[in-house]
Amino acid sequence: MPIEEIRICGTVQGVGFRPTVYRLAKACELKGNICNDGEGVLIQASGSKTSIEKFIHRLYAECPPLAKIDRLKRTPYQGKFDYDDFVISDSITTKVKTEIAPDAATCPQCQKEVFDPLSRYYRYPFTNCTNCGPRLSIIRAIPYDRDNTSMAAFSMCPQCKQEYNDVTNRRFHAQPVACYTCGPQVWLERADGKPITAAMFSMVDDIDAVCSLLQKGEIVAIKGLSGFHIACDATNEAVVQKLRDRKRRVRKPFALMARDIKIIEKYCILNPKERELLESPAAPIVLLGIREWGLGNGNREISSQEKFPAIAKSVAPGQNTLGFMLPYTPLHHLILRRMERPIVLTSGNISDEPQCIDNNEAKTKLNKIADYFIFHNRDILNRVDDSVVRVVNDNSKGNTQSKRLLTLRRARGYAPAPLNLPPGFKKVAPILGMGGELKNTFCLLQNGRAVLSQYLGDLENAATFQAYQEALHLYLNLFEHHPKIIAIDKHPEYLSSKLGKELANANQIKLENIQHHHAHIAACMAENNIPLNTSPILGIALDGLGYGEDETIWGGEFLLVDYRQFTRLATFKPIAMIGGEKAIYQPWRNTYAHLISDFNWQELEQKYSNLEIINFLESKPLFLLNQLQQKQINSPLASSVGRLFDAVAAAIGICPEECSYEGQAAIEMEALINNKNLENCEKNQTYPFQIKNLDKIYYMDPHPMWKALLNDLQFHVGQQIIATKFHLSLANAITRIVDLLRQKYPIDRVALTGGVFQNKTLLQQTTRYLSSLGIKILTHSLIPPNDSNLSLGQIVIAAARNVKEKS
Repeated sequence: MPIEEIRICGTVQGVGFRPTVYRLAKACELKGNICNDGEGVLIQASGSKTSIEKFIHRLYAECPPLAKIDRLKRTPYQGKFDYDDFVISDSITTKVKTEIAPDAATCPQCQKEVFDPLSRYYRYPFTNCTNCGPRLSIIRAIPYDRDNTSMAAFSMCPQCKQEYNDVTNRRFHAQPVACYTCGPQVWLERADGKPITAAMFSMVDDIDAVCSLLQKGEIVAIKGLSGFHIACDATNEAVVQKLRDRKRRVRKPFALMARDIKIIEKYCILNPKERELLESPAAPIVLLGIREWGLGNGNREISSQEKFPAIAKSVAPGQNTLGFMLPYTPLHHLILRRMERPIVLTSGNISDEPQCIDNNEAKTKLNKIADYFIFHNRDILNRVDDSVVRVVNDNSKGNTQSKRLLTLRRARGYAPAPLNLPPGFKKVAPILGMGGELKNTFCLLQNGRAVLSQYLGDLENAATFQAYQEALHLYLNLFEHHPKIIAIDKHPEYLSSKLGKELANANQIKLENIQHHHAHIAACMAENNIPLNTSPILGIALDGLGYGEDETIWGGEFLLVDYRQFTRLATFKPIAMIGGEKAIYQPWRNTYAHLISDFNWQELEQKYSNLEIINFLESKPLFLLNQLQQKQINSPLASSVGRLFDAVAAAIGICPEECSYEGQAAIEMEALINNKNLENCEKNQTYPFQIKNLDKIYYMDPHPMWKALLNDLQFHVGQQIIATKFHLSLANAITRIVDLLRQKYPIDRVALTGGVFQNKTLLQQTTRYLSSLGIKILTHSLIPPNDSNLSLGQIVIAAARNVKEKS
């Protein structure tokens, strides 16, 4: 009988892979063994050639739902073999090359058991199996065995141990397996420290009491799978506003959770792709279009039999979408069992700080926000935020009915699943990409794959920067990653860049400085599997800001790019950011800077004296602002399309004074657009942009756009129409400049990236227009277009340059 050694790499630990192998091996009458090690799983199998082939075929076909086989290698086995059956052996500690599975939402079988009074898992909030439950959030080392997780503190009872050791049971080697007898426990506390008695509520247990509290209008902090959340009744305007006031979160939308799809459908319109995402093991927050009656006050009648309360207006002010998710742990399912309406479920943190993960930390930081706490005693080792996604039309295929995923925040459910890099990157030395400053991630390149961290937030916040360093240390240890190169953003003041320099100097590691927008485009290329040694493509990177090669701020760039280098072909007209960073959060500064760049202010005052924006700007210290700009004091030039969006939004009256979060003005302006206005505006003339050729590159000049927009304001054209016309005009202007560039350069592919392309309308219209030219469009799907993708771009650029030096 032939004996083979079968090496399998991929997501194959903690996902029920070994029992599947065992079951199939027995069915195919093979002898041998399987074990976990640092590379994945290793199988030694003896049987007829036909039996082994059948085994391999069935292994691919019947792979567990959370598993993924990236590579399977078969070699003849020459060592000692003394197995007379097929067995599962203990894990072997070797050099780490395997993957860590993301946390996964509760599977249907576990859900059923949680609500089955005859099950020993009835109402147990930590019920899980190999098909669901915690992974990244509880792991401290590989291999993924119980001793290497926060479940090490809980010794299994005889019944759990029996299931854990039973290869025919779906809990076979499910590391977090536990029950009421031996596992973690949940309890309820008041924020003021006063005692709680069962008589205070009509409740089955402490978890059921949470539902009663939410229905009564209380605010509850919930320790979940990978961090604390704060919950309240999403239909109670007073309590939602109270939560905003306590959390100091002025207008940024709150995420929602509902018991089931039927409740979500009362408020939002779902297409099949959105439904699929909501019910997937990743269970992300999905941005959904709001039904006409879905957001408001009071009861809205939808039939003679059924009434339901509208979502409070303060849940998502200025939005036309709601971010919904379904319960993804037994705890959530149990809390919402009696809840007939959605709840707010927002991150348990003080605004801009990382989510709390420790009980004592939560008591200290959240006791002025929450009225009650639901705690448990299973430690969260790794903080992982909820992922956020939306569905967009895939216009690149010429079919608006085709839908695809656009990830806005990649975290729980997706990270840290690795990305297989395109051809050419397999034999590159290990590289660490440090990411940017906002929406930060870091990335490890090892063995031709990229491990992108979960979303970590904005490093300008001290607590977030500390959490970033802790997560980086954990990943380097988990994956035994010893970088030979560290790649950083060129911005000299980014904290991630400074830390990267310190690490490189301390460990004598080579440092690569990567331009911000080159990294954005390279990330898009890598996600779309563009080979390393490809011919240059055109990348369009539109965002808020990035440090340019000329030491100005870039943010509206057309670059001819390969993985090693780029040439800047076109940009948007640079406009001063008067006041520097203040311009990010005070949109009127951008409006004024654009207007005085294109017009004489005295003439504007005379011609448009009746416009609200002109009168608003006249109330500002214009003389001082002019001095700052003329003397170039804290007023860097920026070709930023993000700031152009802010300027237009403020001009039409959308939060002109101040934004409470980055990108608010642009997001609320996009929310004004509907399909009817898109169709109507396309039939009429849109705003013109002028394309100039200066210093051997093209400049997109918005001067004629501003003239037309101001005239529309003077003729009382509504916000919705102006917002729609601006989006269509920008997409049209981008297409015009691409058409111009392809007359000079061999352009047949265009990559769209940068935070501005989170804008669904701009992305879809630009893709549609460019596709009509016969150009292949590359966009993001699993990786966000925003600054979260910078670390991926950094490692592939550094890798390409390293390969070049070796050749």
